[in-house]
Amino acid sequence: MAVLLSLLAALSYGLADFVGGVTSKRVSPWSVALVAQLGGAALVFLVTLWVPGSPTRSDVAWSVVAGLGNGFGTAFLYRGLAAGRMGVVAPISGVGAALVPVAVGVLTGERPAALVWAGIILALPGIWLVAREPATGPGPLGAGLTDGVLAGLGFGSLFAALAQIPEGAGLVPLALNQVVAAVTIVAVAVLLRSPWLPRDPRVLGGVVSGALGALATGAFLVATHSGYLTVTAVIASLYPAATVMLAASLLREHVHRAQALGLGLCAVAVSLVAAG
Repeated sequence: MAVLLSLLAALSYGLADFVGGVTSKRVSPWSVALVAQLGGAALVFLVTLWVPGSPTRSDVAWSVVAGLGNGFGTAFLYRGLAAGRMGVVAPISGVGAALVPVAVGVLTGERPAALVWAGIILALPGIWLVAREPATGPGPLGAGLTDGVLAGLGFGSLFAALAQIPEGAGLVPLALNQVVAAVTIVAVAVLLRSPWLPRDPRVLGGVVSGALGALATGAFLVATHSGYLTVTAVIASLYPAATVMLAASLLREHVHRAQALGLGLCAVAVSLVAAG
């Protein structure tokens, strides 16, 4: 069940990024990110009316840490993409999002089986190849590396922090995470002097992205209750594969050879993790 929920999270994250990316081509990506986080938070708060839970102070603290990671990850990913450094930022952030929770899982005593480790090892280059673009764009490599590392640390912290929240806490910590992420995105956008106010009506497309992102994060949170963080985080980090497949099928975007190889590695990685 943990593997299936993690796959659902990866698919939902990938679809959320696809919708958010299409919307960001028309309006400010910062405003799209803000609307997505607030829309997702509102949806989760509504769901909490039917899902019981009693979060402790510790749970609230972990949700704030998750929100900071979520906000910083999104902010630096968007900064890198806005500067045309997708070929550097996207693969580094994707691998970082997997490596950080794997390290946390191992340090906290998780010991996956040999087949699972083989799947994790294959997943890392698979994520890199799928997210990698043939051209890195006009931005300097060093800046792209910085944005990618910071984004990866942010998303990895999101996964690692959410895994510390127990089932009994319910979904309020999930909603709080997204509110904190929204505030963080605004703070970084203000510091970078980037437009973030959602003035264009087309920015409402971010609500769809936010709903999908909330579904993904919720599925991941539930997956951590019954599976290793080292497993759930790596599978959830395969979301670039879903984005690439959606872009290829719906927008007829070309899948280059390296991405095709990455998709194959991701498929093998999931099979090994499931078998293990």
